[in-house]
Amino acid sequence: MSKSQELNERSLCLLKTLVERYIADGQPIGSRVLSKDSELKLSPATIRNVMADLEDMGLIHSPHTSAGRVPTVTGYRMFVDSLLTVKPLDQQLLTQLNTGLTSQTQDSGEVIGKASRLLSDLTQMAGVVTLPRHEATQLHHIEFLPMSNTRVLVIYVTGEGQVHNKIINTDREFSAAELQQASNYLTSVYTGQSLAAVREAVLTELDQERQQVNQAMLDAVNMAQQALDQPEKEDYVLSGQTNLMGFSELSNVEHLKQLFDAFNQKRGVIHLLDKCHSTDGVQIFIGEESGYQAFDHCSLVTSSYSVNDEVVGVLGVIGPTRMAYEKVIPFVDVTAKLLSAALNPKG
Repeated sequence: MSKSQELNERSLCLLKTLVERYIADGQPIGSRVLSKDSELKLSPATIRNVMADLEDMGLIHSPHTSAGRVPTVTGYRMFVDSLLTVKPLDQQLLTQLNTGLTSQTQDSGEVIGKASRLLSDLTQMAGVVTLPRHEATQLHHIEFLPMSNTRVLVIYVTGEGQVHNKIINTDREFSAAELQQASNYLTSVYTGQSLAAVREAVLTELDQERQQVNQAMLDAVNMAQQALDQPEKEDYVLSGQTNLMGFSELSNVEHLKQLFDAFNQKRGVIHLLDKCHSTDGVQIFIGEESGYQAFDHCSLVTSSYSVNDEVVGVLGVIGPTRMAYEKVIPFVDVTAKLLSAALNPKG
């Protein structure tokens, strides 16, 4: 039996009231405050007994010597999963998001940066957006341009409009006409496929019997293999991390050092965001649920975004466990949908 099933309506109501009041005020909540806030007409003594039961179940605890109680990670989880009433996104916020993400003059990089800043500015926490996953992005066009001797500049455009370039060294010198032929062949065969699929197909072609494949085609796939053999390192755009210094529960110097070290090293944050990549809808990590020590005092609310109906990245808000989940959850959800719409090719 789950904890929510073990609790009666009175206990659930008190837990909900305590969490909401603590999120609003940031101070431990005592029985007298609860007796005034709660819809139940209960004496402080009765409320103290219920709070003792909640504490025994690990849903609340008393920090230091305070007479008040604060939610535990387990208490927050029950609140988010069973007691939370999500509020519709404020129309003014929706308008700001729409305006910021749908400008026709922005390329994909600018849109992603703007999404991160909007997540931060409009929540006053930290906003994070991973760059589109290189393996999942689709090839739109590839071009080979001659440089000096056997060096070739490879330029390829992905489906969401990002332009990538790389210099490769070839076995022999190619004329501009030969490189154009290779560009035309690869673009015609692989347009619309993910870069991972293109790389796999190219390797398959290279493994075929050489006499069965036109030499010009072999040259083309060989150059493509060199251009695509090392996918770009996944990264993210982070905004507003200094906002986290304004929350008393995160202002401890050691907590801040761990957080900012994590942001600078990036690897752990990327690993955490990767957990959200294949999950539909909003996902929430509260405190130590993330499995990442630097985030033990934080919550992360995320949602994935898509291009051409394929998930390519994740965005989210990082803040204290004492965040207004009822506002942040729909905000993250809507931002992910608007970012997907802004990045998808028009037409």
